Amino acid sequence: MKPKVKSPLSEEVTKVKVMLRKLNLNTVCQEASCPNIGECYSRKTATFMIMGDTCTRNCPYCDVSHGRPKPLDENEPENIAKAVKYLGLKYVVITSVNRDDLPDGGASHFAKVVNKVREYFPDCKIEVLIPDFLGNWNSLKIVADSKPDVINHNIETVPSLYKKVRHRGNYKLSLQLIKQIKILNENIISKSGIMVGLGETKEEIIQVMEDLVEHNCDILTIGQYLRPSKNHLPVEKFYTKEEFEELKEIGYKIGFKEVYSGQLVRSSYHADEVFNNLKEG
Repeated sequence: MKPKVKSPLSEEVTKVKVMLRKLNLNTVCQEASCPNIGECYSRKTATFMIMGDTCTRNCPYCDVSHGRPKPLDENEPENIAKAVKYLGLKYVVITSVNRDDLPDGGASHFAKVVNKVREYFPDCKIEVLIPDFLGNWNSLKIVADSKPDVINHNIETVPSLYKKVRHRGNYKLSLQLIKQIKILNENIISKSGIMVGLGETKEEIIQVMEDLVEHNCDILTIGQYLRPSKNHLPVEKFYTKEEFEELKEIGYKIGFKEVYSGQLVRSSYHADEVFNNLKEG
């Protein structure tokens, strides 16, 4: 059964949208048609999407626009910090479109945003959800050197579906990126996420879990793929709450420090709770 979500229409949602428009900011909540936009905006939380709203890749599951991106906005780091202040965030998630057109994939811009938020709010916890940077570990080092609390890179799906789901993605490269996080800074929490419902098997999901733990991934999120439009990949299966709970239990047995699994779970959904649970555990 397709999960039901809270309506994205509310006074709080409108206030956040107005603020984002004034500061010329994007959120993945809006650009990727996230099903949790109503709940998260009502809680005055959002995942900021930097470097524009146009991706250089065109993955058939994703609702973010693709094409030729605009030049970087040099005021964006400052504006992100202002938005964090407006929302009163203690935990912020920063993600981006893929910017394969930039020499470092946008790593320097990520670092500028992290540093500016740190400058304004030293106690704010920061999670970055990054692309694969085409396997450029120097780019990853730039991000790691800015010392975010969490570096997240989504594995997205099982290896057999990569050609169908992530045309320009590389499963082994993504695993190596996750492993590199701890090599660069062992204090940074590593995180990844997977969508289910695209035609994968339970055995394949378990294999991905094992691969991620083997590559030193601390946190895993598992969520139901929801088709953004008829032009995107169809849903092959809607998982039950019981199945998500089973996957969660399997994840803990395999060795993740924290697993967040559910129909409406997304990589940054309740990211602060996941982080705090790990720290308290």
